[in-house]
Amino acid sequence: MRTLARLALVGLLSCASARAEDGYDLWLRYQPIEAPWGAGYRGFATELVAAHGTAETAQRELARAIRGLLGSAPVAANRVSRDGAIVLGTADSALLGEVQVPVGEPRLDLQGLGAEGYLIRSARLHGHRVTLIAANGDLGLLYGSFHLLRLMQTRQPLAQLKVRETPGVQQRVLDHWDNLDGTVERGYAGASIWDWQTLPDYLAPRYQDYARACASIGINGAVLNNVNANALSLTPEYLSKAAALARVLRPYGIKVYLSARFSAPMEIGGLHTADPLNETVRRWWRDKVDEIYRVIPDFGGFLVKANSEGQPGPRDYGRSHADGANLFAAALAPHGGVVMWRAFVYADHGQEDRIKQAYDEFVPLDGRFDANVLLQIKNGPLDFQPREPGHPLFGAMPKTPLMLEVQITKEYLGFATHLVFLGPLYEEALRFDTFAKGAGSSIASVIDGTLHGYRRSGMAGVANIGTDRNWTGSQFDQANWYVFGRLAWNPAAASRDIAEEWVRMTYSNDARFVAPTVAMMMGSREAAVDYMTPLGLAHLMAAGHHYGPGPWQTGPRADWTPPYYHHADSEGIGAERGSGGGNAVSQYAPPLASIFNDPKLTPEKYLLWFHHVGWDYRLGSGRTLWDELVMHYSHGVEAVHAMRDTWTTLAPYVDAERHAETAAFLAIQEKEARWWRDASLAYFQSLSKRPLPAGFAPPERTLEEYESISTPYAPGNPGWTAAPLRH
Repeated sequence: MRTLARLALVGLLSCASARAEDGYDLWLRYQPIEAPWGAGYRGFATELVAAHGTAETAQRELARAIRGLLGSAPVAANRVSRDGAIVLGTADSALLGEVQVPVGEPRLDLQGLGAEGYLIRSARLHGHRVTLIAANGDLGLLYGSFHLLRLMQTRQPLAQLKVRETPGVQQRVLDHWDNLDGTVERGYAGASIWDWQTLPDYLAPRYQDYARACASIGINGAVLNNVNANALSLTPEYLSKAAALARVLRPYGIKVYLSARFSAPMEIGGLHTADPLNETVRRWWRDKVDEIYRVIPDFGGFLVKANSEGQPGPRDYGRSHADGANLFAAALAPHGGVVMWRAFVYADHGQEDRIKQAYDEFVPLDGRFDANVLLQIKNGPLDFQPREPGHPLFGAMPKTPLMLEVQITKEYLGFATHLVFLGPLYEEALRFDTFAKGAGSSIASVIDGTLHGYRRSGMAGVANIGTDRNWTGSQFDQANWYVFGRLAWNPAAASRDIAEEWVRMTYSNDARFVAPTVAMMMGSREAAVDYMTPLGLAHLMAAGHHYGPGPWQTGPRADWTPPYYHHADSEGIGAERGSGGGNAVSQYAPPLASIFNDPKLTPEKYLLWFHHVGWDYRLGSGRTLWDELVMHYSHGVEAVHAMRDTWTTLAPYVDAERHAETAAFLAIQEKEARWWRDASLAYFQSLSKRPLPAGFAPPERTLEEYESISTPYAPGNPGWTAAPLRH
């Protein structure tokens, strides 16, 4: 019997070990560190010293992590008694006054760190060698603790540390497009993690693990509900549920925000209007905000989508977006809350180029928004495409704080099954030069406030987090959550460095695994651009659900269909947005406009975004546009095939479960990349009438067969009803 019991126990432990590698632990796996690193680190984690009652969350995380990494937790103490202690100290701690830094190094200086910054210093205290984490408050100590753990997880030396970190952006927010019925709009990782049915009485352990993961990368805000908001989220019943989540997130420095429905005063307040200048409406919102702060004292504020894609807003009453945003700002200001007002707006008709409309709508309002309003602007002027030029609003509104919105969930980039690391996309957006004040006026310098002197700054990411065991639908989609947080903290960071950091923490520090995996990740976005929308093409996805190619689709609303964007005909392809066409180039600063206005000067990655050019137009390679298009589409497929080959060789360095899942998804990606390539070329060839260049295989099926493919139940678009499409 004892033998059977032992075997049963071994079986249980084996199962537990297998479950531990299903992706749930994200980049916080805290697996044992190999020699010689582990032995070395033990000398830097002998004790954990903090003043009584301080940094409790940081202390818990350090103890948990070091127990996993080194086999035992450091001894908790209130005084250093041996070498190798980790000391946590705030500005008001007596410990800091006794710390001795090496001769010749600057003294400890917490000024300028704010509430979130921190120092990590190698020092001496009470005659012993220590690693000091110092900050102005507990939140800075938590962020500093995660930084120290990151050094250990990525096998960095811990001697002679001199780290000083402050966030480059104030508001670093995840936008959850989660609905009250548990569905997630553009979500590909299962149902919403917020179980509204059991809240506020049951708090799933997953909520705290979510908070830990966010805090580890510096995210400090979460918008709980969809921008296509339901007014019920503002009722007492749901506010109590949001308050329960806020209690879980608060110790990790994460504020709760809500998407507010503009028409809520009518839908749940019994008013006959939602006019932002109506005093009764204004009073209703003041009372509602007061009610929210009574149950969520540190409520962050509202995210608002208004007069966009059918959502109600101030334009319904002849008012401006500034009038609408200031309605909320006035109610929130006494409590310190902010309004994140989305600039993703376009008219219900397609009479003007859709990509120009947000600029035309908002630039005249610069300076008319209250001080606690931030305009939340997508990275490009269209809609989270695989590639877009920077949004022209960045740099064009010097009197209004602008925050960047990027999409972490891959609505247009293959959902969860395509391995597409978005770090290069985010980095490309942040580095985009607006030329607003001459060369070097990057979008990063706009959103961090340095270019125009904004007092507020922010960056938001549309999350792909759900109830899937691995959180994000696939193992590698976790990297997009990770890189968003790290770039929001430091917009000047390099996405390649962040990718390597994530690989080391999530999988392995073995160089034989790290180098090829990082290379695969860094090339993955360009591969997706190639097999979906090369050379500046955009929005070729099937309508509505955006799954798979549909460049042929037309419908009753032109600007929801691909031909509106690619303008392909027998003569050529591309949208003419130069001065001889729609003149969208004029919305950029003159030095940039002059580049984009000339097809010879326009970077080829944006060529068909700005210009309609002939099929026989010669590119920099000397090849015709048609030949170059075929080569890009084909290269995208070849790149995915190479990713599959690479991943196969990495099996010895990865646990079987996570390796098998990624291998299966890469097979799906290659199949769908080929579908994209063949369907798109079949359609464009029907217009160009050009043969494929020598050596390139024709599409596997006819255009008619590709046009007949229908996927009405593609995930991520709950409640969407397809409009009739013509082929």
